[in-house]
Amino acid sequence: MARKYKPTTPSRRHMMSYDFSALSKISPLKGLVFGVKRAVGRNSQGRITTRHKGGGVKRLYRIIDFIQRKLDVPAKVHSIEYDPNRTVRIARVHYADGGKSYILAPTGLKPGDSVIISEKTSLNPGNRMKLKNIPQGTVVHNIEIHPGGGGKVIRSAGSGGTVLAQDGKHVQIVMPSSEIRLFPGDSMASIGQLSNAEHSFINIGKAGRSRWKGIRPTVRGSVMNPVDHPYGGGEGKQPRGTKRPKSIYGKVTGGRKTRNKKKKSWKFIVRRRKK
Repeated sequence: MARKYKPTTPSRRHMMSYDFSALSKISPLKGLVFGVKRAVGRNSQGRITTRHKGGGVKRLYRIIDFIQRKLDVPAKVHSIEYDPNRTVRIARVHYADGGKSYILAPTGLKPGDSVIISEKTSLNPGNRMKLKNIPQGTVVHNIEIHPGGGGKVIRSAGSGGTVLAQDGKHVQIVMPSSEIRLFPGDSMASIGQLSNAEHSFINIGKAGRSRWKGIRPTVRGSVMNPVDHPYGGGEGKQPRGTKRPKSIYGKVTGGRKTRNKKKKSWKFIVRRRKK
């Protein structure tokens, strides 16, 4: 459960943080971490390409094994650790052949548990196998879009997709967004719902904590100058002044669908997400 604080100050009143008591109190594996110089929203020319990013505390990047190629090599979970670069917890696993790696930790996985990657195996959390061998109704994560390409979808805290049905060479998965999508039956997927499900309920509590995370302030377009935003300018508080809502770049927003109608992956979507 998330940790709450006594209301000693206005910012503390609603502030929440994670419960780290279940995590292993060890340093990250040296061979699987490295320092990253963050672009803070700027490109190679130093121009801002993503606004409202910059600052924040330094983080070491943990190398996560999304592909997991060690077939039929049993592994033991050494520790469950915090990763500052993602919302989900990570598990450090030691393989029987001496290899070590980090994987995404599903709910229920704990130190001492065994995991294995195989074409077909048991439905224990953390195990990984081909979608065509996973029974209907099983919750999965870290799914490959193309066989052998490594897990690409369902990788954030508390998320999980449900195996719905076999459809020829494909398998129907109900995504966390409620979209039903086809994946190749030979694609690999890990068993279980991802950990740290309370992440979506965390209340930051104060602006300073956003700055620690590298998030800079955002202001309304209506308080900008006309040169900076389509909503800007005017004496006093003015209405929007445009027929349709627009972004800072003049692009129409607010209910407009932005997905490319010619995108090749449309054929894999059985049902779009519910609004």
